[in-house]
Order: sequence, then structure tokens, then C-alpha cells
Amino acid sequence: MNTSSTIVDRVYNYCNVLRDDGISYGDYLEQLTYLLFLKMDDENVNLLGKESAIPEKNNWQSLKNLLGAELEIHYRELLVELGKGAGLIPVIFRKAQNRISDPAKLQRLIKLIDSETWLGMDIDIKGEIYEGLLEKNAQDVKSGAGQYFTPRPLIKAIVDIMQPQPGDAICDPACGTGGFLLSAYDYVAKRCGTLDKAQWEHLRHKALHGWEIVDNTARLCVMSLYLHGIGTNGSQSPIHVADSLVADPGERFDMVLTNPPFGKKSSVTYVTDEGEIKREAQTIVRDDFWASTSNKQLNFVQHVKTLLKMHAKAAMVVPDNVLFEGGAGESVRRKLLHECELHTLLRLPTGIFYRPGVKANVIFFDRKPASEKPWTKELWIYDFRTNKHFTLKQQPLKRTDLDEFVECFNPHNRHQRQPTWSDKNPYGRWRKFTYDELMARDKANLDIFWLSDKSLEDSDNLPAPEEIAAEIVEDLQVALEQFKGIINSLNREDE
Repeated sequence: MNTSSTIVDRVYNYCNVLRDDGISYGDYLEQLTYLLFLKMDDENVNLLGKESAIPEKNNWQSLKNLLGAELEIHYRELLVELGKGAGLIPVIFRKAQNRISDPAKLQRLIKLIDSETWLGMDIDIKGEIYEGLLEKNAQDVKSGAGQYFTPRPLIKAIVDIMQPQPGDAICDPACGTGGFLLSAYDYVAKRCGTLDKAQWEHLRHKALHGWEIVDNTARLCVMSLYLHGIGTNGSQSPIHVADSLVADPGERFDMVLTNPPFGKKSSVTYVTDEGEIKREAQTIVRDDFWASTSNKQLNFVQHVKTLLKMHAKAAMVVPDNVLFEGGAGESVRRKLLHECELHTLLRLPTGIFYRPGVKANVIFFDRKPASEKPWTKELWIYDFRTNKHFTLKQQPLKRTDLDEFVECFNPHNRHQRQPTWSDKNPYGRWRKFTYDELMARDKANLDIFWLSDKSLEDSDNLPAPEEIAAEIVEDLQVALEQFKGIINSLNREDE
């Protein structure tokens, strides 16, 4: 019997063979997704006696004995047919295309998958294979897939703090490949004691809810969940393929865990009468929002607030501009501090995301009922950025690097926290600020830091040149977007 590592090696090695033909990890992962799902459906029918929602003419058996052009034509038609309708199967096969132009290599991949009994594998083994490929895909810089991949050590630390429980409804409105949802599932399954039958049924088929706007990413997410035993009843996908910002879905959740895409502006692309392609900022206007803005990140903060049940909690990754931007940014921050309890902010280091130069944070807040007095009494900030240096390869982030933050957060009773910063210990990374102190800052700016940056004092500690260059580009892009906004505003005034 093949071990987990042997199967992983075989899957990786064949991926490398296809890459020599110009097929990216992303394309390979898509084809693997389609074929794995068909094979596992076939095993459900023939080994477990379950009924299949896949028509016989398009199932695994219809595919595995074909050769050459006949295989290529049937596979292409199969993908189109299975992408029609609604439910789990169409989410996986929506807009699916065959990326393997050589039928012989397609046949070889089919034989590789057919040689294993996937349902006989432990769920963790199947998940390990797929999660490994997702990470490989994120490392493929040309594909841009890294924007959908949140560092797993960061996700695990956040979930350890948030402590989802059996019966919770958990949401990620920008779920990417499903890292937060899977980690929440693992926490409940492995760290919340023995679950009864009803709790398992809820966890596998009702607990997790995600939205993803990109078809290819959504299918990877659904398949990753499926390989972990989530959504396996096939009737309804746990993932909605849609722009979650468009409207209030009407559903409310016990917990929201999310890392929305890093792009700052929502926009629409159109062609002018002269044939020019232009992009125009799209302001999201919703009655449940505090402010109308085209800033995607600010809109996600407001959307997450809407998604929460009363007293429910959220953890959200946001870029620095959410903490200091004026206008709508200031309005959103003031409302968040008043109407929710924004109790914790984690300043993240650079070098942990697949997009270079990203400066991000995690905000933790609870939704609260209407009140004349602000719900936020004090904001605790952990500076995990200053004098911290990580790289994706030489010095990657580990879960243990976040142990001190998790301990300081004190998830079992966050009302009994103790600061590590004081006048006597100016190097402490954990410090609290009162609501009045926050309101006294210009524009309610939450981009707060107090540690001296050693890299500014010692040139030997400077970040890598590519990190410095990426940060400069990021700052210039922000400035350019702000200038464009000013120009557009002046043009509208002249009309």
C-alpha cells in the first residue's frame, strides 16, 4: 500500500512533467480537481453503493478507457456538461476547460488517479496532497495565485484565538482556496471534544459558508473542502461563486474569518465610443454601510460587520491604509470603534505574503447592539512588525512565531490581559490604548507604533532590496490612486 509521502511525490512529479510542456501549477491543479472528483464519485458508487448525481455518459468509467482524439473530445464535452445547473458539481466544473493538449499525457494522469483508492485514504492524507499543491500554486509568481493564499501559520494562530465551537456558523466572504474555513473545521473536529452525530452533520454540511468571486479559485476551494469530507452530500455547495460585496446576503453568522483581496479599489471596465478600454472606480452604495466608497477594503470591513450576529466575533486581515486613510476611512473607523468592540490589532510583518511589500494587520472585533456610548473601551495592539524579518524561503513564518501574541491575547479571558510594554520596558510589543486616546489622534488614525526600528539605525539590518523596491512601488501606487481620485472629483465638478 502506498504511503502518503509516496502519493504526494507521484502527484508532484507528474505535475513537473506537465510543467515542462508549459502547463502551470494552476492549470494542473484544475485538471486534477476535475479528475479526482470524478474518480471519488465513481468510488462512492462502486465501493459504497451510493447514488451519483453525475450522468452515466459523463462519469469516470466513460472516460478512463478512451485514447487519443476520442479521449480529448469526450473530456472537453464532459467538462461543459457538468458545468451546467446548480449545486456542488457545477461549482467545481463551472467554465471548466481542458488545459492538457496532449491526449497521451491526459491519459497518463487519468491512470495515475485510477491507480489509487482515494476513499480508502485517511481524509488528512487527501487534504495534505491537495493543500501541498495549493501552496505550490501560490508560489507560482506568474499566475498571481499567491493573492488567494493566506499564510497557514497565521491562519492557525487566528483560529486558535477565535476558538470556533460545535454548532457555530462560520463565514469567509472572500474565501480564496478555503484556508480559514478548513482551519476552523479542523479546530472544531479535533479540539472541541467528542462530537455527537448531529454536531458532525452540522460541521460537515451546515457550519461553513464562503463567497469567492473567481471561478478557478472557487473550484479549488470546493474541492479542498470536499477532500476533507465537507459538503460531501453534494446537494448544495458551501461556497457561493459571486461578488459578496454586491448586497447583504441576509444570512448572519457566529464568526467571520477572512483575508479579503489586497486590491484597494472596486472598479468596472468598459469600452468608450472611441474604442478605448477604461476602468472606472465603482462606489458601493448599501443601506447597511456606514460610508459609500470605492475602497474595497473599507467595504469589506463594513460587510463583515453586517454578516455578524449580535455579539458575534470577527477576525479580518486588512492593509495599513484601512488604519489611516481619511474621508470614508475615518468614518468607518469611528463607526467601528463606536458600534462594535474593536478590542485587538495585530501588526503583521512584511515578507510573509506571496505578494512582496504588503503591509497588513489583523483586526479583531465583536458586533454589538445600538448604544449611545461607544462599545470600544480600549484597543490592545501587538506590534509583530517592527524589527521582525521573514522571507518565504530562507526564514518563513512558523506558528510558534505567534505564540507570544496568542498568549498575550489571552483568548480564554481577554478581559484579564497584561501589557508587556511599560516605561521600564519600552521594547514590549503588547500595549493598550484607551478609546479617548484613539479619538484624540488625527482622523482616528489606528496606525500606531512605538518601538524603535533598528533597521533605521543599522544599515546591516535593512530589508532585502526587493522588499524595499516593492514597498516603494506600493506607496507610489497608493499616491497615484489618490491623485486619480482628486482628478475625477475635479472633473465631475466641472461637468
